[in-house]
Amino acid sequence: MRKANQLKKQQRTAVKSSQRSIIADKLLAWYDACGRELSWRQDTTLYKVWVSEIMLQQTRVEAVEPYYRRFLDRFPDMRTLADAPEEDVLHAWQGLGYYSRARNLQTGVREALERYDGVLPQTRQEVESLSGVGSYTAGALLSIVHGQPEPAVDGNVLRVFSRLFCLKQLITSSIGKQAVTAKVREVIPSDRPGDFNQAVMDLGSSVCGRVPRCSLCPLADECIAYKEGCQSELPRKAKKAEPRPVKMAVGIVKNQCQQFFVRKRPKSGLLAGMWEFPTIEAVDSDPETALRSLFAKSGQTVASLTQWRNLQHVFSHRTWDLQIYQGSGTGYNNERREDGCWMTLDELAAVPLGKPHQTMANWLAEAAL
Repeated sequence: MRKANQLKKQQRTAVKSSQRSIIADKLLAWYDACGRELSWRQDTTLYKVWVSEIMLQQTRVEAVEPYYRRFLDRFPDMRTLADAPEEDVLHAWQGLGYYSRARNLQTGVREALERYDGVLPQTRQEVESLSGVGSYTAGALLSIVHGQPEPAVDGNVLRVFSRLFCLKQLITSSIGKQAVTAKVREVIPSDRPGDFNQAVMDLGSSVCGRVPRCSLCPLADECIAYKEGCQSELPRKAKKAEPRPVKMAVGIVKNQCQQFFVRKRPKSGLLAGMWEFPTIEAVDSDPETALRSLFAKSGQTVASLTQWRNLQHVFSHRTWDLQIYQGSGTGYNNERREDGCWMTLDELAAVPLGKPHQTMANWLAEAAL
């Protein structure tokens, strides 16, 4: 009886092993034929993979491609990035958003140079100790750079595997993510783990999207959700809270020398360390009064303020409803002071501006033509 049970267990293990091999083999064959040709896949050295993976967080591949190439032109290696002024790094990142990624990337690169001589450590714990490197990025680096069979679980992977194995847990929960990670560990091959992780991401992006295109999927025969007809119901997600609207006032003040008064935002919070036209929350006050008070604190007297345009900017958790005012001032200086200084439009083009303020600068440049 014991031998019979052992034989059945061995047979079940062999079936599972065969299924895992089929999934990996089919997915890699599809990837070899249909995988996206992306700049960062041509060179899998640590720095280039690292930059791409940080840029790809919460950003579409199509948007990342030109930024990636420009960023590497400006900072071609780890030492160049580590030694660069933060403002230069933020300027190169301008437009990608989530600027803490750029700061953490630079800090993480400095740590890697100091602790590991610029070489990726071998363990997940060591890799995750670097600034800005979480579970997903660590898995991507270890699998692509070192060839280790480590899962790299992002939104695409969560979607694909929740359908492939018909996982009903909320994928936004830690239990759901752990369930997906465990399934990836079962399936990921030891010979091409980096390609496998990227193949899942490509599949989730192009085939197994929010509206799954199962007729095109190389894993349709292995997909439990597809067999049960519930693929459109997965993955299960908790309802996301709507961004909270916040009323903001912006003052664009120009002096007689065609300079604009700007300041640098605090080192923490939204758009941290970016330059801006003075902006203030104006929930319980008249926007014009709030702006005049703000300029007065910077030692500036504004002759007039008139409403110019409105602009809405959506962050992940709040929406800025920006009322933009134009005015004239009599101040002037050439000193670059973070608490407030005057810059021409050409000078503004050379410093990092938060996206809404970059839009305003573009409007001003168009009006000046």
